Amino acid sequence: MTDIQVQQEKATRFRNLHHTGRLLTLPNIWNPLGAAMLEDLGYQAVATASASVALTNGYQDGENIPFENLLEILKSIAKSVNIPVTADIESGYASTKDQLSHNIERLIETGIVGINIEDSDKQTGKLYSIEAQCQRIELIRTVASQMNVPLFINARTDIYVKTDGLAPEEKFHQTVERARAYRDAGADCFFPILMKEKEDLQNIVSAVSLPVNVVALPGLPNLKSLEEMGIARLSLGPAFLKESIRAMKAMAANLLQYEGFDAVTGNPVTSDYLKQLVNKKIYK
Repeated sequence: MTDIQVQQEKATRFRNLHHTGRLLTLPNIWNPLGAAMLEDLGYQAVATASASVALTNGYQDGENIPFENLLEILKSIAKSVNIPVTADIESGYASTKDQLSHNIERLIETGIVGINIEDSDKQTGKLYSIEAQCQRIELIRTVASQMNVPLFINARTDIYVKTDGLAPEEKFHQTVERARAYRDAGADCFFPILMKEKEDLQNIVSAVSLPVNVVALPGLPNLKSLEEMGIARLSLGPAFLKESIRAMKAMAANLLQYEGFDAVTGNPVTSDYLKQLVNKKIYK
């Protein structure tokens, strides 16, 4: 198959993973080695987290890592595995439609087959209007179609991030309104980040004819419950990075006290295992 045929096949495979009735769990990664490890464990797709990519490269989250750097990282991740890769691109690193169109072209050229796109304007810190965000989603769909890649668009809403003054019922109402509008504009999945109450999650699944993505948060129902209520996808966001840093921090702190050396020398993750992850044949 050609590269574009492989990308098309991966995009279709990734889309189908959201319609199995099973919860698609994605421990968001930030580099090729993490992606290869997840593939080796049997994960059927990998996702990045913008915060994890930024922080591990010395930048704060919020589109602070240069876009060129992001493209190189995504390209290296997509090349490292045979499974679909979806990328958190925040608000698209764009303040105009032309810039967004150009950026989406370049993102698709990295080999990714899915994106998370937010409805927050990084310039103003406020939510885009529903009309403006729908136009952005429609533009993304048009660009992807012109490139013959059925890009999976996961439309994130920041209603629960940006509207602290709203009553809970009004937040939910506005979330449903945006979900339906984004669906009609061409979104494939809906991501109401920070929504975590069981009743709200059940109701959003019922109200929207789209797969629903949630992020791991304290108080979120357990994985089995999420699957039973019809949630299609769980993202860990930066939690996977935090867990990695927790383990590294604990080991480093122990070594300062001349403790924990056995954990270093007896680590079951060997150099040979790491080499195996990066030496396998990649089919693009």
